[in-house]
Parts: sequence; C-alpha cells; structure tokens
Amino acid sequence: MIMARSLQSNLWTLTEGYRRLFVVAVATLGVASALTLVVPLVAKYAIDVALERSLAPGIPMLAQLAGDGEHALFAYLMLSGAAVVLITLVGGVFHYLRGRATAEASEGLIRRLRTLVHRHVEHLPAQWHDGMETGDLVQRCSSDVETLRVFFAQDLVEIGRGIVLLIVLLPMLFWLDWQLAVVSIALVPVIFLFAWLFFRRVQQVFTVTDEAEAAMTACLQENLTGIRVVRAFSRQDFEIQRFGVQNARFRDLTQKLIDLMAVFWSVSDLLCLAQLGLVLMVGGAFVADGRLSVGDLFAFLTWIMIVLHPIRMVGRILTDAGKATVSLGRLAEVLDAQVEVADRVEGEVALSGAFRIEGLTFAYPGGAPVLSDLELDVAAGETIGVVGPPGAGKTTLIRLLLGLYDAPSGTIHFDGIPVEAIDRDALRTQLSVVLQEPFLYSRSLEENLRIGRDDAASEEITTAIEDAALTATVAGFANGLGTEIGERGVNLSGGQRQRLALARALLRRPAVLILDDALSAVDAHTETHILERLAARRGRQTTLIVAHRLSAVRDADRILVLHEGRMTQFGSHDALVAVDGPYRALAAEQGMLDVDGMAAPMRDATRQD
Repeated sequence: MIMARSLQSNLWTLTEGYRRLFVVAVATLGVASALTLVVPLVAKYAIDVALERSLAPGIPMLAQLAGDGEHALFAYLMLSGAAVVLITLVGGVFHYLRGRATAEASEGLIRRLRTLVHRHVEHLPAQWHDGMETGDLVQRCSSDVETLRVFFAQDLVEIGRGIVLLIVLLPMLFWLDWQLAVVSIALVPVIFLFAWLFFRRVQQVFTVTDEAEAAMTACLQENLTGIRVVRAFSRQDFEIQRFGVQNARFRDLTQKLIDLMAVFWSVSDLLCLAQLGLVLMVGGAFVADGRLSVGDLFAFLTWIMIVLHPIRMVGRILTDAGKATVSLGRLAEVLDAQVEVADRVEGEVALSGAFRIEGLTFAYPGGAPVLSDLELDVAAGETIGVVGPPGAGKTTLIRLLLGLYDAPSGTIHFDGIPVEAIDRDALRTQLSVVLQEPFLYSRSLEENLRIGRDDAASEEITTAIEDAALTATVAGFANGLGTEIGERGVNLSGGQRQRLALARALLRRPAVLILDDALSAVDAHTETHILERLAARRGRQTTLIVAHRLSAVRDADRILVLHEGRMTQFGSHDALVAVDGPYRALAAEQGMLDVDGMAAPMRDATRQD
C-alpha cells in the first residue's frame, strides 16, 4: 500500500506498479517524435534535389531506387513523398501505442488513488470528520484527484517527449551547422527561465483558487442538503447571495489564473517567434554565402518549429505541475491523518452485553469535561434508561461506548475487557445504535434493512419489521420492501425513518442495543408497541435507552439520571419518583405522578405482561 507521507513528498511512490507503462509511453512517444524529425530530413534532401535538378545531394537509397532514367528526378520526389507518408504512418502507430499506454497507466493510477483516499477516509476517526467540511472533502476526493489525473495523463509523458526531442535533435542540428545550431537554441534558456518563474507564480494563485472552489462546493453541498430548511424559513435569497459571494470569489481567482496564462502564452509566443526569426535571418545569410543549402535551412526551421512546441508547452506543463503539487498536498492532508487503530490486543470477542464504567471523565479537545467521574455497572441483558437535560453528556456516553471517541484508558470495560484492548470492528459489529436523526441511504427499504445484516433471512426481516412497528408502513407501499425511499429517506416521515433504523439495528442481533432518543418522533401508541416488543426481547441483549420522554424508560430495570456530565440518580422508576430529585421533578412535568406524589397507576401492557 502507498504510504501517505511518501505520497506527499514523492510521486515516484505513487507510480509503483505503473512505471513500466509510463516508460513504454515515453519510449513510444520518443520513437514517434524521432520519426517526426526524420520527415524534415527527407524533405531537405528532396528540396536540394529539386533545386539542383540532380540526384547527387539526395538520399543514396532513394536515389538508387529512382534509377538513372529521364524520369529519375520525378521518381525520386515521388519516393520522397511516399517515404514521408510511410514515416508518418509508422509514427501514428507509435502515437497510438503511447496513448494507450498512457491511458492505462494514468487511469489505473488514479483509480488506485481514489480507492486509497476513499478507504483512508472511511477509517478516519470521528474527531477528524468533525473538523472537516463535507464539501471540502468532496472537492479533495474529486477535483484534486482529477487534477492529478490530467497531470499523469498528459504532462508526465510530454516531459519525456521534450527530453527525447532535445536529445535527438541537438546532435542533428550541430551535424548540419554548429554555428546555426548555437543560434537555434540561443533563447531556449530564456524560455525555460520564464516558464519556471511563471510556474512559481501560478502555484501560489492555484492554491487559493482551489481553496475557493472547495469553499464554493461546501456551500453548495450544505445548501442542497438543507434545502427543506432553507425553503421552510424562506432563506432562498440569503442562501443565493451567500453562494453568489463564494462563486464570485472563485470566478475572480480563476480569472486571475486565466490572465496569468494569457501573459505566459503571449510572452512565450513572442520568445519562440523571435527564436524562429533569428534562425531565419542567420540561416538566410548562410544560404546567401553558400555555407548552407536551401534544404538545410528548411530542415533547421522545421526542426526548430517542432522542438519549440514542447518548449512552449513547458509553461503549461509547469502550470499543471503546480496545480498537481497543490492537489497532492491537499490529498496528503487527508492521507496523513491518523486512522483509527482497529487491531488491538483482543481480536474476535463474543460479548455478552455486560459493560462497566469506572471513573470516566472525558472532554472534547479544547473544551471542559462533558462527563465527570461517571460510574456504571450493567449486567448482560439488562435494560438501562438514560435521561437528563440537553448537554448532560448522554450522546457523548454513547460515542464513547461505540469507540467513536477514545475514552481514558481503563474507564470502560466490556465483559471485563478494557475497551481499548478490543478490536474496534469486532466491538462495533456487536453494538447497534439508533439515532434520533438516523441516516438512511437512497436505496430501497430492504437494502437499508440489510445494511444491518446482509445474510438475514426473510423471516428475520419480517420479525424485525414487526418489532419496530413498521409492518403497516411497508404494506402501504405498492412495491413493499422494494420501495425506494429517496436521499436520507426523504419519502418517509420522521417516525418512519426512526422505526426503519430500529428494525435495521434489531436485525443485527447485537449484544448491546443503544437507542439515542430513537422514539422521539413516534406517537404514544406506536411507542407502546415498540416497548412491548423490546420487553419481550429482554434478556437476549443489553439495551440502553436514551430518552427525554420518561414513558420510554419507566419500565427499564434501572434509570441513570445525568446532569452536567455527572450521575445524580440511579435506580428504578418507582424508586426514583419516591424521592425528591431531578427525576421526580421531570416525572411531575410529564404527568407521571399521582396526587399523592407516587407513581401514577398508568402501567402499559408492558408492565401487565
């Protein structure tokens, strides 16, 4: 596997496995370019033969094939034309081979890079994602990768072509006339220097341009994701203006980049034409003095025009190289991020569902403690309710149990094993969580369910749907479980989304089931049905129910009351309402106390059963 830090500093590492194809591409392009240089050579001899009306200055092999007849001169010129066509055809074949090798190498290389980035992102910890905008991350995984693809597909081989042309052409120029050869390359160092200075400038501008595009993408992504909120609050004009600001900034920076390119092309064109004019003036004088034939001058001019093209391309290549460097750096920021350490001391562990929390104190980076000295001992199969005001630390507790954030060493144990010693993947396969705002995929109902367990039988799916009170919902759709629910389950109500997520979690048959206010969007009748079904499963799994409505937790074995990250009460519903405290006050607010201050005799079928 490619190491991220090597990726940032060394393109050579990234090309591992594709170098041979790139070498083939450069070699075939070199042959094609060399054949291109042969064409002016054939034309040079043909011009000299035509002007002198003699085969003496011609290519010996073609002169021999032309013969000695009265049409020998015509035959030689025809053979020269045929040779040019044949050389061009052969060069075309090598160009095709170059294109194929380049495409196979660059597309395979970029496919590897996309897979590498995606795999790495999937294994990055929650803390890293908290600090990264989704739009910016999408920009890095798409636009920045595409920038690298362009560089590998076009520019890398062009660099090899330019080197081959210079290596082959310089000896040929000096072979014809060394003085004119010196004149022919007089401005090349100036062109290269200008291209390098331009590269440094473009690299700076492209960095801020790429960041501006990322900001625009992030703004667009946020708008599209929250389009219903935007419309509900009539914020269309505000969001349009906000996007317009980002769009205008990106436009201005892009225009600046285009202006720089316009300056480069105009100056480089001027330098290249000056070089060509210099060769024409000096070469013309040499022809007038008889030091050089007209064919020699033609060859010089043609070769210079051929070689000036890749030299002019140096600016574009360096520009793309600058862009690629910036994109590579942005991708390296992702790939350099430390992934979660999945493999720990304990590998595959079959958990019973029992867990213990000892002296747990936790704070997010740069913040105050969210949980303080928390103690909790849960037996396998027990149902625990968790209540408390917003900000009490309920969600943080769930994140720590799931291993999304690292708890202090020795504070959380499953079956007596420290959580930091358990393989993360092994832990999470035995825990299921249902969030208040569950994430659903833009797929069918069945596909969303099977995310919980791919190999689930139809009977198991039916049972999970019944336990989650989703049977009537599924029956109401014409396509049943095959119904497409849209992005994030947009075609479902809030309660339907929660129940679908609950069915998905139950289908997994977890050792620990965590419900994070997962019944907040369902009505009382549906909540009662779900709690009845969960009560019937009691003992088969440990259940942690986080809720604001006490009706969801009153039949739990024990209820944990949190306030400002600390445990303030812990016990059964009846025990907690019997004493003054936060839980009794909350029960009174929700009408769950009788006139004598004791638990109201409103017991559901869950208690009677």
